[in-house]
Amino acid sequence: MDILFKLSRFGEVRYSQQLNRFFQFVFVFGIWVSFVGQMFAQPIRGGASIIDITPPIGYPMWGYAARHDTPSTGVRDRLYARIAILEVGTSRVAIVGLDLGRAPMRDSMERIREQLKPVGVGCVLLVASHTHHGPILELDSWPNRTTPYVRQLEKWLVQGISEAAQKCEPIRIKFAGENIPGNRNRQSKQQNPPVDQQLNVIVLESIKTGKPVAHLVNFPAHPTMLPAKLNEFSPDFPGFMAKKVQDASGGVCVYLQGASGDLSVNPQRGRSPEEFGEFLANEVLRVEKQAQPLRSENVMLKWNRDEFRFRPRTSVTNPIFQLLVGRAFFPELVGAFEREYREGVRPEMTTLLINKQIGMVAVSGELFSAHAIRLRERAKIPMLMVLGCTNGYQQYFPTIESVAEGGYGTEVPVAMAEVGAGERMMDRALMRIHQLLGRLSELDFPEK
Repeated sequence: MDILFKLSRFGEVRYSQQLNRFFQFVFVFGIWVSFVGQMFAQPIRGGASIIDITPPIGYPMWGYAARHDTPSTGVRDRLYARIAILEVGTSRVAIVGLDLGRAPMRDSMERIREQLKPVGVGCVLLVASHTHHGPILELDSWPNRTTPYVRQLEKWLVQGISEAAQKCEPIRIKFAGENIPGNRNRQSKQQNPPVDQQLNVIVLESIKTGKPVAHLVNFPAHPTMLPAKLNEFSPDFPGFMAKKVQDASGGVCVYLQGASGDLSVNPQRGRSPEEFGEFLANEVLRVEKQAQPLRSENVMLKWNRDEFRFRPRTSVTNPIFQLLVGRAFFPELVGAFEREYREGVRPEMTTLLINKQIGMVAVSGELFSAHAIRLRERAKIPMLMVLGCTNGYQQYFPTIESVAEGGYGTEVPVAMAEVGAGERMMDRALMRIHQLLGRLSELDFPEK
């Protein structure tokens, strides 16, 4: 009995030691997780800049398959990158609105991130407006292979972000949101289809002057108001909206495309990009008047970046598929398709939290609007921006219901990821939000 008692005590001691080590690990790991992508709550600073990214003409454009490789013939309106920086301590977040159809390619994103490390930018969101009158980024052979546009774009973006970082000053953050009737569902034929009509506005206000340093505007709608036959560069309505807001109140206006995969502009609110841009700008300025500041001027920034790998719905090495892609777009794009998808459909997602009041979930593709509506309902934080076309581009991520119904944006070759990929990303986003809120730890996450 004495031996059994000693063995029992020995087992209890070993179990207790293991349990203590486990809780020590969880405690240390929890502290480490809490410091990833964040600073202690401190006063926040902000800066902004604008840089011209208009490309040379005479090369293929991005957006409409019907154009094939027809070259651009002119510049209707110049293209810009509009940049806002959030700075807490030595940590910086860059939020960039691009007058482009898509965000830079995967290799470009890696180079941009690497070049921004000396600037202290730990999180970058390059959000394409999704204009269909921008340049093609999938090819690095124009205007020549020695100095391609895509490499020049990288330099411009790093330069613009660095300039904005140098302009940082003490700011306060104000935010407001409201539903507006500015878009419609272009895919579903069901009664009352999902439409995310949330207009979200964040104002970075200078403490010194009381004037805006920058406006962050999130509203989901396809910028396809100009005809496909027009082979000239233009930002479409987001560019005109941004200019009017900036002219009216000062501060750089950064347009952040939303979950617009199945949404287009409501033509009753304007039939030209200038008209709709003016309508949206007036709504932004109206909603801004209701903006309330964060509960504390000391701000904590937290973020996390996830990478996914989904099964393609068809083989990109299949000669028939390659033939169809070549015919639908143009032959040179076949190689870009194969390089992007040969190892699976690999979108990335960044989740950003500002205090416990403002969240951003940014995905490298075109999310259908129901994804944003459901995530916002589930997250239950005061403001949640769901951004599309950010930090890359893997085309459409429709909902399961929309794939079952069919229609544009739900089928190969524009929706390449396995059915349900969007839902899985949104589930992960919800968990990330709760992790950044301190309610979950990394140990709670399933394997990818």
